[in-house]
Amino acid sequence: MLIDRIALLLVIIGAVNWGAIGLFQFDLVAWIFGGQAAIVSRIIYTLVALAGAWCISLLFRRREAENPTEA
Repeated sequence: MLIDRIALLLVIIGAVNWGAIGLFQFDLVAWIFGGQAAIVSRIIYTLVALAGAWCISLLFRRREAENPTEA
């Protein structure tokens, strides 16, 4: 599902950013978009948070067959 892939990509971006903060005290999103208070940074942070909430649903979904048989 496309929304699942987009959410996963945003969660990965958030994880990389948090890793940079934890390891180097460097906020990559803030650096790219002009600070933590910049509107674009705040939008990115919000999208990452929403994507994380969406990915919670992935934990509770039934797994689809990897190779469905064709009729």
